[in-house]
Amino acid sequence: MAEADSPDVPPAPVPEKPAPVRVYRHRLPTRIWHWVNAVTLLVMLMSGLMIFNAHPRLYWGQYGANPDRAWFAIGATADTGYVRFGETRIETTGVLGRWTDAEGEEKTWAFPGWATIPTSYDLAAGRRWHLFFAWVLSAGLALYMVWSLLGGHVRRDLHVRRAEWSPRHIWDDIKDHARLRFPRGEAAARYNILQKLSYIGVIFGLLPLMIFTGLTMSPGMDAAWPWLLDLFGGRQSARSIHFIAAWLLVLFFLVHILMVILAGPINEVRSMIGGWFTLPPERESEA
Repeated sequence: MAEADSPDVPPAPVPEKPAPVRVYRHRLPTRIWHWVNAVTLLVMLMSGLMIFNAHPRLYWGQYGANPDRAWFAIGATADTGYVRFGETRIETTGVLGRWTDAEGEEKTWAFPGWATIPTSYDLAAGRRWHLFFAWVLSAGLALYMVWSLLGGHVRRDLHVRRAEWSPRHIWDDIKDHARLRFPRGEAAARYNILQKLSYIGVIFGLLPLMIFTGLTMSPGMDAAWPWLLDLFGGRQSARSIHFIAAWLLVLFFLVHILMVILAGPINEVRSMIGGWFTLPPERESEA
């Protein structure tokens, strides 16, 4: 008995991959300020470490000199380097306090030459580098803050809405970041609550704090604006706050770079150069 011919079954259509969606994420002032700030803060950090090398000790209050007890110090003994926080001392030989330069010569500066501008000890040059870029930072921050407020950047991108203040919402965002579960689709084009709080804290908190504590350490500004000394509890307290704020900015930078790498560095960096951001496709379970 002949077998019946099986009917031709057309192959199942292959679903077309949706075309990537691009959105204009970063406007020109944001991009310019971002890259200028990246260079400015790097130079200021490295020149600031050179200035710190001149007296690698921090105090609280109005005064501070070698006989006074410092709450933080980087130093060296006859054969070791160390960092001291209060009464806690950590050996840092070869890294901080006592280290060997590229020519094999042992040095006892707090921070090594590769981390400072200039690379050899020169306090005057370090101050010139630091103060020049301090003006760049101050002028750039003032212009960016005015543009952010008048141009709608704060209202549109950084404003924390009522629902976002919910402890549950914040905790869910923290858990998503811990699991490297980043927003996708249209949500990826918007700042999440952690980004908003960190950017607001840096732009309107840490950077102004750096500028005003820096001004407090200037004798000329102390004469012109003596209220700065009262505000920060003295020049030495301002120096300590300046140092702490600088390392908080370094921490922000490291976390920022890590998030960029994990979220997709090509797309993230490209959007900060040209402004256009490609939305990651929605997860299948969310589509």
